[in-house]
Amino acid sequence: MVDLVKYLEEQNADRGFPELFPGDEVKVHLRIVEGNRERIQVVPGVVIRLRKGGNNQTFTVRRIASHGIGVERTFLYKSPRIEKIEVLRHSKVRRAQLYYMRDRRGKSARLKEVRKVNRNK
Repeated sequence: MVDLVKYLEEQNADRGFPELFPGDEVKVHLRIVEGNRERIQVVPGVVIRLRKGGNNQTFTVRRIASHGIGVERTFLYKSPRIEKIEVLRHSKVRRAQLYYMRDRRGKSARLKEVRKVNRNK
């Protein structure tokens, strides 16, 4: 059983996705199937949560939609529906989960950008 789990994890190991961190501003390109047609939908936002766990690794992206409504969407990191993930910028945060961003509006919702990324500590 353990060999089967390791085999499945190795199959999905490297899809070329960047390593994500809380506070990263990303664009997730999703493959959407509508009837017999397929299209790519781009979901921009800030990563507010990461859950590790091998093949079950997930991340949550939050964005502000029209009329100031906050929208969050959780993605399975190794999902075959994710076409690609673009990291637009990295931000300096001191927490692992950025749930406090749900209560922020306007200027207080900004995160300070980090130009030089050294996350191997």
